[in-house]
Amino acid sequence: MTASMETISDKLLAWYDVHARSLPWRARPGSPLTDPYRVWLSEVMLQQTTVAAVKPYFAKFTERWPSVEALAQAPEEDVMAAWAGLGYYSRARNLVKCARAAARMGGFPETEVELVKLPGVGAYTAAAIAAIAFGQRAVVVDANVERVVSRLFAIAQPLPASRKTIREKAGAITPDDRAGDFAQAMMDLGAGICAARDPDCALCPLAADCQGYASADPARFPIKAAKKAKPVRQGTAYWIAQGGKVWLVRRADKGMLGGMRAFPDDGWRAGADGSGTAPLAGEGETLGIVRHSFTHFSLEMAVVKLDSDHSPGEQAGEWWPIDDLESAGLPTLFAKAASLAAAQD
Repeated sequence: MTASMETISDKLLAWYDVHARSLPWRARPGSPLTDPYRVWLSEVMLQQTTVAAVKPYFAKFTERWPSVEALAQAPEEDVMAAWAGLGYYSRARNLVKCARAAARMGGFPETEVELVKLPGVGAYTAAAIAAIAFGQRAVVVDANVERVVSRLFAIAQPLPASRKTIREKAGAITPDDRAGDFAQAMMDLGAGICAARDPDCALCPLAADCQGYASADPARFPIKAAKKAKPVRQGTAYWIAQGGKVWLVRRADKGMLGGMRAFPDDGWRAGADGSGTAPLAGEGETLGIVRHSFTHFSLEMAVVKLDSDHSPGEQAGEWWPIDDLESAGLPTLFAKAASLAAAQD
């Protein structure tokens, strides 16, 4: 390294002052700190989800529930329906729990120690809120920061084992002042210039200090262990329609897509998670197959149309207008099934 740790943060902050992304949940450099509610909401939404996908959801949520107090008063089913399509639905359930806990406290606490006690708030989110919303020195490490730090220090240990070292190195270059801006600058650098593929090192403000760049192959960092192939499950969902309406059930609170409206299904018979419904009796017409990838497996789900006089079974549910299915808040898997079935019904 040709520069001190302090110089690295200075260079990055100077770059950020000019090149910071304009995002709806972010304050511009030099502006007052962002409302912690907006920081928290954006960070939860951004977990394993792209900025482009999050923007319309963030706008919809903050228009409908402009404060943590407003969100705390919202019925859980309304929040789950508004969340539909963002995936990882446990985040939505924890969103309501956290909003209610924060509202009871009179707002979000300012320290990582207290923030991490809130439902669904892990170490990363707590650090992000503390730094960005409250201006505290906190080490914020997301996937983008992991990549930047891995390249900056040419960390040869593969992920995930290298995460302890990455955090230590990130802590060493995090400044006492403007820690929130520094964290967001690292995120922006990783999202743009220091991209996963083909990093644009010629534009990087830290190129002169980067050991990965000096190695002539920065893109090989971070080193990742070989991924295991995802298992593929098969399952069936049932389309039961009559009078322009289709039968929807609410999935069990625990398990995959917990608490969401959906079509009855067979529990995804290969490795069932218990959150579906019992297979329905009788035969029907197979309309096709929809495919969806979850974190740990992929699913091939047949969509079977049953006769309109077929009993929907014992599970509580509701008849929903087919031409208004968009407002049902179906998760992406079942939205795919609805599109397939509605086109043929």
